This record gives sequence, structure tokens and C-alpha cells, in this order.
Amino acid sequence: MKRRKFITTCGLTTLATQIPVAQGKLSPNIILKPSRLQPGDTVGLISPAGVIDAEDLASAKRSLTALGLKIKLGEHLLDSYGYLAGTDANRAHDVNTMFADSSVKAIMTMRGGWGCNRILPLLNYANIRSHPKIIMGFSDITSLVLAIYGRSRVITFHGANATSIWNEFTVDYAKRILFNGEAVTMQNLNTDDVEFETIVSGKATGKLIGGNLSVLSAMVGSPYLPSWYKSILFVEDIREDVYRIDRMLTQLKNAGILNQISGFIFGRCTNCSIGDEPSFKLTQVLRDHIIPLKIPAWYGSMIGHIQDKFTLPIGLDVEIDANAGTIRMLESAVN
Repeated sequence: MKRRKFITTCGLTTLATQIPVAQGKLSPNIILKPSRLQPGDTVGLISPAGVIDAEDLASAKRSLTALGLKIKLGEHLLDSYGYLAGTDANRAHDVNTMFADSSVKAIMTMRGGWGCNRILPLLNYANIRSHPKIIMGFSDITSLVLAIYGRSRVITFHGANATSIWNEFTVDYAKRILFNGEAVTMQNLNTDDVEFETIVSGKATGKLIGGNLSVLSAMVGSPYLPSWYKSILFVEDIREDVYRIDRMLTQLKNAGILNQISGFIFGRCTNCSIGDEPSFKLTQVLRDHIIPLKIPAWYGSMIGHIQDKFTLPIGLDVEIDANAGTIRMLESAVN
């Protein structure tokens, strides 16, 4: 059996043992879409990672009510346990409870930081599949949205956290994708301060999967990553020296991930530095890893720790154009 087919078959076999068919009365190989949002819907707020305070909560309420949404607070939203927003059991409880609560139509995460990886073994993935809902966030939330997609086979979203700056650009993509159910083509702002560089020309299609590179690389070897076969991998990061980006991409390469993907997007590396001399530029490191793969790729998408953010549907089929720097959704991400 060819290696790629073997990897895919093994992944699907493993998944079939994780989700009882009786729970959803659907093959676990079928990807489910959550319902779209409507004005007046109730959104559950959770803190699955870093600790938050009352000011963070007030900011989140302002942003989400401006979208016409009602808010329900997680029971442990304002808990504090060291640098975490409560114990692992309590943070996982809020995730599981929000998915089971029929009054909650979508789930928004407050912020990143660290902590989501710790609660992945405590989540009820069969219950999540039985109650598919929009869940969105970025940074450390990467591990949560990847695990839910990978284990529950429900489309999740890499986008603004509740405490992010919900400016016109960010709100526009969120509304069109989460509320209107549009199949959007995402394209960078056309301004001089937006860096963009094609690494390998061309177009590619595949399921869009990715997130924060540091978080993603820390998940390698765990059972919570989805299949990478012919996927479009997107990554971003913040405050990392170039050699660290090199190290993490090397880890993905050595783990057999990079040679399975059909396209690659690096969003932004915010406040990343060259580090000690001598060094490479970030784009040199990207070229070293990606050019040999001969897949369409570019650097500089509106993804990451920046104010203007795309809303990216994880697990949805997309087409990318590395020359134009566009991500075209091939269908709606919501029902």
C-alpha cells in the first residue's frame, strides 16, 4: 500500500474507534458543519487557556453585543489557577457544558496564552459531534480547534478571540462566514505595510488546517492532530527568533507532516526577530523547507497576532493561489 494511502487509512480507522456511530448516527468520516449565527443568538464565553480579568470580560461583551449577540458566561470563566483560567477539570467542564447546552448557539474563547493542550484528554468528543457548534479562537486556542476538528470531525474556526480588536476588517469576514454563510475569497488588504512574498507559484486545493506554529508543533506525536493528507497548512507565530521557526518547521518535516500537504501559507510572524548573528531571514528559512516540496506557498497572509484577521474554517475545502495570496472557500462553512 502506498505510504500516503496507508497514513490516511490508518487515520480514519483510528477515528472510527473514537466516535461511536450510534451517537450521531453518521459515519465518523463525514465532516459536520455547525449552524450559522443569527442576531439574537446566545454565544457561550469560555476561558480554556490563560487567566482573564473583569476588564477582559467587559471588552468581550462590548464586541459581541455589537454583533447583535447575547452572552452566556462559562461557570469558571473568571477562575484563576496560577497562569491558567482555572483547573484543567473546570476549564474542560466549561467546554463540554457549552456544547451540551441547547441555548448556546456558538462558543467564543476569551484569549490564548497557554493551557488548551492540558484539557484535550478531558473533552467529550462524541458529545461535541452530537452538538456541532461554531467555536473560534487563535493562538493557544489552536490546539482546541484542531483537536475538535480532528476527533469530532466538526468544522471549527481560527479567528478572533473574544478579547481581540474587532475592527471593520475582522468583523466583515466573521459576519460573512459565520452569519451569512458565504463562500468567501480571502485577500489581503492592499496597503504598503502588508508584506507578501510568493515562495512557490501556483494553485492548490485541500482542507484548510493550521494555526499557531508553536502550539501546533507541541501537539506533534499526540492523538489530537487531524490527518494532513493533501491539506492546506497555514501557520503563524509571535515573538519567535528565526531559528526557532526553523526548528519547529523541521519538526513538522521530520514528523512526516510537510510531505503530505498540498499547499502552505505562513501568515504573520509578529515581533519575530533574526536573533543572534549570523542568521537567516525568515523567508529564507521558509524557502529552504517549502521549495523542495514543490507545492504552492506564500508568506504574508492576514493570519496571526495582528488586528486585521481572517476567519479561517478549519477542515473546509479551499483553493489557494500563491501568486495572488488568496484563500477561496469552495463551499459555505456553516449550515
